[in-house]
Amino acid sequence: MSRYHSYLNSAIAILDEYSGDEPFSSFLKKYFSANKKFGSRDRKQVAHLCYCYFRLGKSALHLPTEERILTGLFLCSKENNEILATLKPEWSYKITESTEEKLKDVCINIAAVFPWMEELSREIDYTAFSLSFFVQPDLFLRLRPGKKDTVKQKLSNEGIPFLVLSDNCLALPNTAKVDELLELDRDAVVQDFSSQQTGLFLQSNIQPQKSKISVWDCCAASGGKSIMVKDMLGDIELTVSDVRDSILANLKKRFASAGIKNYKSFVADLTTSSSDLSPFNLIICDAPCSGSGTWGRTPEQLYYFDIEEVNKYAALQKKIAGNALKNLKKGGYFLYITCSVFRKENEEVVDYLLQNFSLNLISMRTIAGYADKADTMFVALMQYN
Repeated sequence: MSRYHSYLNSAIAILDEYSGDEPFSSFLKKYFSANKKFGSRDRKQVAHLCYCYFRLGKSALHLPTEERILTGLFLCSKENNEILATLKPEWSYKITESTEEKLKDVCINIAAVFPWMEELSREIDYTAFSLSFFVQPDLFLRLRPGKKDTVKQKLSNEGIPFLVLSDNCLALPNTAKVDELLELDRDAVVQDFSSQQTGLFLQSNIQPQKSKISVWDCCAASGGKSIMVKDMLGDIELTVSDVRDSILANLKKRFASAGIKNYKSFVADLTTSSSDLSPFNLIICDAPCSGSGTWGRTPEQLYYFDIEEVNKYAALQKKIAGNALKNLKKGGYFLYITCSVFRKENEEVVDYLLQNFSLNLISMRTIAGYADKADTMFVALMQYN
């Protein structure tokens, strides 16, 4: 048996064992830890085959697992590779075709990959978004103030290629080991390009304030948005919260690395009640969502997703946003963010907030990251009357 057949059989065995109950990256880490026979190259090859299987989304479900893996590999490959050359040599001369042409070669309709076109936010290009599942997104760095030259020099010294997307944003290959080279959160923050655009969106739409701004990041998670807003808005009174203390523990470590010391943090479940706080000038609500705009990074979620989940997330988002809004100052701003592509989680939630609270819509947009090998996000800024 060739090592390529061995890779394929290992991928099949892993996919048979995986049920979608946890992130596939976490499952793989545990699987390889329990199966020491896989070397570094083996792990990389087998993992790639598995991810190619998931990148087919809801299409070609009738194919045997082996065929589905190889079909995904063909669609995701831009140049010849030894696995396809050995196991599917008839596809070798087609490898440089466009993804759309290759989909025709294997008789897959793009509409089957992501079958919920009618559910999308209106600004999304359905075909471009669906095709993006066959492309591995990049790794993005947001450079901290005063660290631009330092980061670029460190990357250049190690021969790590990067593309300058803006004054403070670099795009790198997804496999770049930046954590071994940079002081993350101090020099630069690993943050998707579209996520960085939400900060620029806020900065360009908010009116200058005469006094220090009080900011509450009410679904702070690991704190990436809070670090960004502090970098962009300067000296702010920062408060962060999330639903579990274990989530905030990671945030506290990141804040320490980022040099952020003066802030308040607390645990809050905004799905059940509002917190009794002093009102804020700005509330950031990066709401829990389907994560559909990030499925290029986690294609297993596309494969396992049930569209009924969207209704559950939308109801959750309305509760969280509604409870958070009770702590917004008169004239204050409410920034609503999701990494979802679904209209029910995006425009329809904004419509609900405008109809049920004393808010004016300043601006909203979909950030189409699929054009930049990045995530797709939605952002809306509202102001309390």
